[in-house]
Amino acid sequence: MKKNYIPKKGTDGIKFLEVRAKGRNLLHDPLLNKGTGFTKEERVAFELVGLLPAHISTLEEQLTRVYENFKWKQSNLEKYIQLRVLQDRNEVLFYALLNRHLEEMAPIIYTPTVGEAVQLHSHIFRFARGLYISPENIGHIKEMADNLPTRQIEMIVVTDNQGILGIGDQGIGGMGIPIGKLSLYTLAGGIHPSACLPISLDVGTDNEILLKDPLYLGMKHKRCKGTPYFQFIDTFVERIRELYPKALIQWEDLSKQNAFHILKQYRDTFLSFNDDIQGTGAVAVSGLLNAVKIKNEKFSDQVFCVYGAGAGGIGVSRQIYHTLLEEGLSKADAKKRIFVLDSQGLITTQRKNLDEYKRPFAQETAEESSLVNVIKNKKITVLLGLSGTPGVFNQQVVAAMLVNTNRPIIFPLSNPTSKCEAHPKDLITWSEGQVIVATGSPFEPVSYKGKKIVIGQGNNAFIFPGVGLGVLASGASKITDKMFTVATNTLAEQISTDDRKEGIIYPSIKNLRNVSIQVAKAVFQQAVKEGQVPALPGREANSKSLRSQKSVAKKPSKDPSQIIQDRMWDPIYVPFKREKVA
Repeated sequence: MKKNYIPKKGTDGIKFLEVRAKGRNLLHDPLLNKGTGFTKEERVAFELVGLLPAHISTLEEQLTRVYENFKWKQSNLEKYIQLRVLQDRNEVLFYALLNRHLEEMAPIIYTPTVGEAVQLHSHIFRFARGLYISPENIGHIKEMADNLPTRQIEMIVVTDNQGILGIGDQGIGGMGIPIGKLSLYTLAGGIHPSACLPISLDVGTDNEILLKDPLYLGMKHKRCKGTPYFQFIDTFVERIRELYPKALIQWEDLSKQNAFHILKQYRDTFLSFNDDIQGTGAVAVSGLLNAVKIKNEKFSDQVFCVYGAGAGGIGVSRQIYHTLLEEGLSKADAKKRIFVLDSQGLITTQRKNLDEYKRPFAQETAEESSLVNVIKNKKITVLLGLSGTPGVFNQQVVAAMLVNTNRPIIFPLSNPTSKCEAHPKDLITWSEGQVIVATGSPFEPVSYKGKKIVIGQGNNAFIFPGVGLGVLASGASKITDKMFTVATNTLAEQISTDDRKEGIIYPSIKNLRNVSIQVAKAVFQQAVKEGQVPALPGREANSKSLRSQKSVAKKPSKDPSQIIQDRMWDPIYVPFKREKVA
C-alpha cells in the first residue's frame, strides 16, 4: 500500500500525519524518521520504546548536533557526503539544517561541490535514491514506480548524464544533479520531498575512464545514440505520462544537440522545460537587466557576445533576443546585436553543416572571427561566458572591451569553478574596477582599492524552483517562453536601487525562498493571462481534459499568493497518529 507523506490539518487547525509504519521500519523511512525527536507518546504508539536513547531531542538540539558534525568535516566532498547521508536518514532534519545555513551549504549540495561528487559517484555511493532507467529495464518502469513509497509525484528532474555542468559525460554519476536540483526545489519552492523524483537515464557512457573503472555502477557500454536513443526517450516520456500525468519534467544536462531536440519535441505535449536552456537564459538576462541599470543605459543599447554555443549559450542568446523584442527592437535589429561564438569562432551563415539550434544566431558575414576580433569589430559591450573554457577571458579581452565602453559587463558563467572563464578578481584588476561582473559559481567578495565588491552569482536556483512552483500551483497545461520572461523580470526586480548603487545585481542566496515565491506568483499570473489554466487551481480535472480542452483563462478562486503559500512545505516535525486500517 502506498504511503501518504503530506500532513493533514485537524479540526483544531494543527497539522498531523497518519502513519502506518512502526518500529525499525519507521526509523528507516527518511520521510518519516524523527530520530531522537519522537515524543514519548509516539514512541509508545509506534513501538519505538527502547529503540532510541531515552532523551527526547528538540529539532533545535538535533540541528546543533548535525551542524557540529558538518563542521568537523575537513573537505567539501566530505561535507557533501555527510549531508547526503543525513538526507537519506531524516529529510526534515536535512532541510531544516539547509534552511538555517543556506549560504554555507548551497555550494556543497550543488555547484561547485556537486561536480566533484558526480565524478566520484561510484566510489562514494551510499544509498540509492530515485530511479535508474535504461533501455534494458524500461519495460519494467511501472514495477519500478510501484516500488517507490508514493505515487504522489509532482516534480521529476531527469538527466541522461551526457552534458554534466562543464565536465561532460559522467555516466550514471550524473544522478547527483537531479538529486541536488530537487533539494533546491524543496528548499526554495517548498515542494514536498515525497513529491520529488530524480531519474538517471542510463544509456551507457563514452567516458573511457568510467568504462575501465571496475567500481563503475552504470551500464558498461558506449552510449546509445541516434534513432534507438530517441525511441528510448519517447518510450520514457510516454511511460511517465501514464504514471504521473500531472507531474512536471525538468530536463537536465543532456548533450546540446539532444537538449534542443527533446525540448522542442515534448514542450507542447507534456509539462516540461529544460533548465540548461531556459533557466540559464532567464537568470543570465536578469543579471544583465540590473547591470545596464547600473550603467544608466538601456538593454537595447548593448551589443552582446555569447562565448559558448551549447545549451546554456544558446539559451542565454534566446532570452536576450526576447528581451530586445520586449524593448521594441525588430527581429532583424535584435539579431544584429547578438554575436555567438563556438569552438570555431563566430557563428555565421557561411558555415557548412551548422547545427540547426545555432542557425537563428548565425550572422550574415563571411568572418570567422576570434573572440578579441569580434569584440573589436562588433563593438561588444556585454560578454557572457558559457564555454567551460577556463581563463579564456584574459587581460587582452578586457582591454578590448574597455575600448567600446567605460563599464564593460562580463559574466563568466561556466560551472564548476574550475571551468570559469575568468576569476572576478582578475577582471576587476584589469579593468581598474570598472567591470560589472557576475559568475555562475560562488566567489568571495573582492577588495579593490579599499572597496568591497560583492560578486553576484547567476545561479539557476533563483529561477527554476519558482517556475516549477508557479506552474504546479496554477495548474498550467504547458510552460511557455513568456513564463520565463516574466521570471527573468521578476528576479531582476528583487534588487533595489540602493543595492545597484553598491554594484549588486543578484540577490543573496539566503533570500532564495522569498525570491522563488515572487517568481512563482509572476509565473502563476502569466499562466492565467495566457489561458494555460483551463481548470481552476484546486479543482479536480483529469490530465486528458487539461491538455485537450480549448484554453480559456480562468480567474483563480483564491489569491495566487495564498494558493502558493498553502502548498509550500516547511521542514518541521508534525505530530503522528496511527493510521486506521480498514
